[in-house]
Amino acid sequence: MSTIEHTVDVGVPVRVAYNQWTQFESFPEFMEGVESVKQLDDRRTAWVVEIAGVHREFDADITEQRPDSRVAWRSVDGPHQEGVVTFEPLGDGGTRVRLQMTYDPEGFVETVGDWLQVVRLRVRNDLERFKTFIEARGDETGGWRGEVPGRGIGD
Repeated sequence: MSTIEHTVDVGVPVRVAYNQWTQFESFPEFMEGVESVKQLDDRRTAWVVEIAGVHREFDADITEQRPDSRVAWRSVDGPHQEGVVTFEPLGDGGTRVRLQMTYDPEGFVETVGDWLQVVRLRVRNDLERFKTFIEARGDETGGWRGEVPGRGIGD
């Protein structure tokens, strides 16, 4: 199991940063290797990605979503991954975006990529591209303000 954490400060208010992050179908615009994300319902997304030459399709559940605060997820099928992105207001009207993620590489190519920190570098670069994307726009492309309560044990 590998863990990745990265933080970036963006020059837009929390509401703008959070709203943009909830627009999962826009992720290919700033996430390298993400070919598509489809929002299936309030809790489920379908992903098509390519990392280190490995093509993957998987679904992920949104396990918790609190407006202007956090979005947590975990994969349903395919390689195990889960994580949370949090949004913290900064005094200058900006936002600190912090991503924490764990994943299990599958197979030789993904394991070597993990050793070489390919995924870690990609996540860092994706967050930097998110910063560039949202700051250049100045506002979000949309937003979903609904809440997905965290699940308790046995849910």
